[in-house]
Amino acid sequence: MTLFERILAARGLTTRATREAFLQPDYTAVKHDPFLLPDMEKAVARLKQARDQGEKIVIYGDYDIDGLSATALLLDAFGKFGFEDVDAFIPNRFVEGYGMTMGAVDKVRDMGADLIVTVDTGSLCHAEIAYATSLGIDTVVTDHHNVAETPPPSVAAVNPKFSGHTYPFRDLCGAGVAFKLVQALQTELDGLPDGYEKWLLDLVALGTVCDIVTLADENRANVYWGLEVLKKQQRPGLKALMVVAGIEPEQVNARHLGFGLGPRMNAAGRLETAQHALDMLVAHDGLAALEASEKLEELNIKRRSIQDAIFEEACVQAEKLANDRVLVVSSDSWNHGVIGIVASKLVEKYKKPVFIIGERGEEATGSARSFGDFSAADAVRAVDDIIIKGGGHGAAAGVTLETEKIGDFRRRVNEFYDSLQLTHQERYLLPRADVEIDDFSEINEELVANLAKMEPFGNGNPEPVLTIARASVLSMRRMGADGQHVKLALRDKNGKVLQMLAFNAPEEFFREPGDEVAVWFQPVVNEWQGVRTVEGRLLHVSEVE
Repeated sequence: MTLFERILAARGLTTRATREAFLQPDYTAVKHDPFLLPDMEKAVARLKQARDQGEKIVIYGDYDIDGLSATALLLDAFGKFGFEDVDAFIPNRFVEGYGMTMGAVDKVRDMGADLIVTVDTGSLCHAEIAYATSLGIDTVVTDHHNVAETPPPSVAAVNPKFSGHTYPFRDLCGAGVAFKLVQALQTELDGLPDGYEKWLLDLVALGTVCDIVTLADENRANVYWGLEVLKKQQRPGLKALMVVAGIEPEQVNARHLGFGLGPRMNAAGRLETAQHALDMLVAHDGLAALEASEKLEELNIKRRSIQDAIFEEACVQAEKLANDRVLVVSSDSWNHGVIGIVASKLVEKYKKPVFIIGERGEEATGSARSFGDFSAADAVRAVDDIIIKGGGHGAAAGVTLETEKIGDFRRRVNEFYDSLQLTHQERYLLPRADVEIDDFSEINEELVANLAKMEPFGNGNPEPVLTIARASVLSMRRMGADGQHVKLALRDKNGKVLQMLAFNAPEEFFREPGDEVAVWFQPVVNEWQGVRTVEGRLLHVSEVE
């Protein structure tokens, strides 16, 4: 069995049929009937009525990439279906905040809306939807977030998280649910012939990858073929953004979406308004698309600068809280739109759950990131009596509280952590290897090319990781202006040498020649001045057991 076959087997792909289905996803085979989703028939009927009567439709999106992708998708599709009066509303993180709000509904009313179609939001907005109804505005909800026991008072609520339906896959993102609405409308309306909806899959792929839903079933096929659409550069905005991000369209993969296009789009909503990102997605003119993309690049550079400054300040606080099991850091100068990213970086550096809080006068708002057996959402619920509001899930949560209670909050979440009596939590942050190898003999270009066939990578299908239990450090080189990167030359038991590279490496990665180490890595091809070499992306280094 080759190394590649061993990796496939480690993923449960042990037969020829399962491997072929995985490596070449069949869009048609997993194109589930959209009418199996709750309220889909009601949603289609209401939209047909809106088209027939020339009503004003406002698509109410969200400011994250999933919401923006879903909004652009419906704007595109509705145009093809012949809807004549369609607009979009994207809330501002710093004005309306997340989800639907009463103030936002007033703004949508002022736009002349007869019908709101939500994307990536709405399932828990009962009061806001009731208010819209009182103003004479109907609402169709399309969403994928958690739901309440009772659905919102909308005309239709299309969400795979609701119970009582037979749709076979429940982990669609917001853009994925919007895409199912398009598939349902195709059965009732002209303008988008069967099969032509696949040209919308670039937007579905963007939302699916960046919202980190499971890349299985329908999601995997949608992203696989969405990347093929991206390679054909049909959408001026995404074409321009790839140019700005330095991404070759024919080489685009899921990692480029998550770490190249995604951060640039998110920067708009984090610093100013996500409308800049929507303008890029819906641009029809090449010049307008380039201008919008350059604006996103400018904001992303600014976002990175702000993020780095907050991270440095947060680290100073974290060092003073070295004995805390949960880090709670705060300041009145931190941008609320950026602190979530910093929380993730703090987890990576200190190997602890983190709450990072931005103080805004008497009230403060924070983001949490966690791992292992410590649930950020449970921690928020455990201190419910001293906060204003909060919620989330195990890995991430949000909280709002009075600024003067941050100290109490820090003490209480640490007491909650202690009450759980957790041990060895850092193991959850270590990479998990698919296969252990004895030597580097099969680490070659053929392997890298075969691994690329396992794309798209992401949640539920991570990029394969290999480990070797013993290798000798032949040489170590520090790189970067501050020596923050490391390149190790490692030799296996047969004398074969493989270069391993890590950017912004932790101190334990810097090993001396002659050291015997175990390493976890991902094989990659490095091309420099026309010379191609296979190297390892270094993920973890430890002493030989």
